[in-house]
Amino acid sequence: MVGSDTNPQPGQIVLIKSGRDAGQYAIIIRLMDERFVMLADGGRKKFDCPKKKNIQHLQLLNYISPEVQTSLEETGRVTNGKLRFALAKYVNEFVYDMKKGVSFNGERRCN
Repeated sequence: MVGSDTNPQPGQIVLIKSGRDAGQYAIIIRLMDERFVMLADGGRKKFDCPKKKNIQHLQLLNYISPEVQTSLEETGRVTNGKLRFALAKYVNEFVYDMKKGVSFNGERRCN
């Protein structure tokens, strides 16, 4: 599912640009206010102990995990396994393709 670059949404995958976790991917699990979000990756940052991060320190990616988004909407929670699965799926499908030099348009992202 394609998301917006300007408004963060729960379930959206982000690339951390600064701080100790710079260069790593995470998923927005909660919006705090207009400046901060809570991130988790299911590994080092679990759902029950997420990382508070300034939106300016994140690169919002045009991908929202439908599994994570649905789980958050229905129950208000998501399992750490589902977070790891969503991140692995994104990295395997999109990041790997970009590193291979395969170009794709926005329609391919909507699976």
